[in-house]
Amino acid sequence: MESTVADNAAEQRFEIRVDGEVAGFAAYDRTGYGLALTHTEIGKAYEGKGLGSALVRGALDAARAEGLAVLPYCPFVRGWIGKHPEFLDLVPVDERARFDLPAA
Repeated sequence: MESTVADNAAEQRFEIRVDGEVAGFAAYDRTGYGLALTHTEIGKAYEGKGLGSALVRGALDAARAEGLAVLPYCPFVRGWIGKHPEFLDLVPVDERARFDLPAA
C-alpha cells in the first residue's frame, strides 16, 4: 500500500491518497498566522493503517517547508503534535496554551 500526501489548495485541504484514491484529508483555512488545521478525516476502509499520522506529518512538513505557523484546531492534529514535540515549534508560542500544548 503506497500513500502520498498533497495539498489540494482549491479544496483547502491536504489529501492522502492510497493507490491513487483519496483515503482521507486534513482541512485547513489560511490565516494571518499560516494554517489553521480544522478537521481531519480518514475513510472507514482506511482506518487503523496509520494514514491519519502520515497525513498530519505530511501537512505539517508542508507548512514547515512554506515557513507557515500552524493553529491545530483539529483535536487529532493537536494530539499528534503533543506526541511529536519536534513539530511543536510550528505552533506559535503565544498560542500553545490555547491548544493545551506545552510552551516549550
